[in-house]
Amino acid sequence: AGDCTPTAPGHFAPTGSTQQTPCSPGSVQPLGSKGSCDACAAGKYQASEGQQECVACAPGSYCAAGAAAALPCAEGSYSTSTSLTSADDCNKTAPGHFAPTGSTEQTPCSPGTVQPLENKGSCDACAAGKYQAIAGQQTCDACERGSYCAAGAAAALPCAEGSYSTSTSL
Repeated sequence: AGDCTPTAPGHFAPTGSTQQTPCSPGSVQPLGSKGSCDACAAGKYQASEGQQECVACAPGSYCAAGAAAALPCAEGSYSTSTSLTSADDCNKTAPGHFAPTGSTEQTPCSPGTVQPLENKGSCDACAAGKYQAIAGQQTCDACERGSYCAAGAAAALPCAEGSYSTSTSL
């Protein structure tokens, strides 16, 4: 047995092996002379084979146990943490905000758009006849008298000289 060659770190060899095998992605072996590799703990991953250490999960992502890649937080969620273990650990966006897939932060809706719900990946444009001048809002305002508002308007525009309106939502 003493004449057999020990495995190198990042590799393993089960009983009776004729060669060492590199640890597969999602697993590591920090020591030599081992018969198996260890799965990366939840919150870490390893994308390459033959490695000795798992790495922290990427911000905006989560890593289950044995992960070979960091998986992005779904749209409508975000995170700055580097140790998330499941999609449920990602933070939901608040109303008035959105987050695309893999986000590290939520973003307020731009003027002219709104989002009344939490956990959304985009904002909705204000309908024609409504507007929203402030970022991060949940509802659009009716266009004012003497003004008109196109779809996605961030401001009510005054009726042109020589015209008027007593109606709202033009």
